[in-house]
Amino acid sequence: QVQLVESGGGLVQPGGSLRLSCAASRSIFSIYSVGWYRQAPGKQRELVAFITSGGSTNYADSVKGRFTISRDSAAKTVYLQMNSLKVEDTAVYYCKAAIATMQYWGQGIQVTVSS
Repeated sequence: QVQLVESGGGLVQPGGSLRLSCAASRSIFSIYSVGWYRQAPGKQRELVAFITSGGSTNYADSVKGRFTISRDSAAKTVYLQMNSLKVEDTAVYYCKAAIATMQYWGQGIQVTVSS
């Protein structure tokens, strides 16, 4: 079993930055792929950014050039650096770690972009 805990959310003004962290209970991120997802009220959960076990990354078009996904060398934490935040980035953000048929979700963290 793996526990994932997100942190770093909060309230920020448009144009501001936040860095989300997804901390795992074990060093798994060298073998698990990780995705950051978000769900806004009344909307479906969507994939925002993705990093493979090999370190390749991919982003939703809506966040390309503004968000960066990375992981630490200990393979226990994955980050989502969010710059130039917009009101429409407001959502609950979740991280998910997956390998083969196994997947683990964090509990989610609120990000609110508002003036």
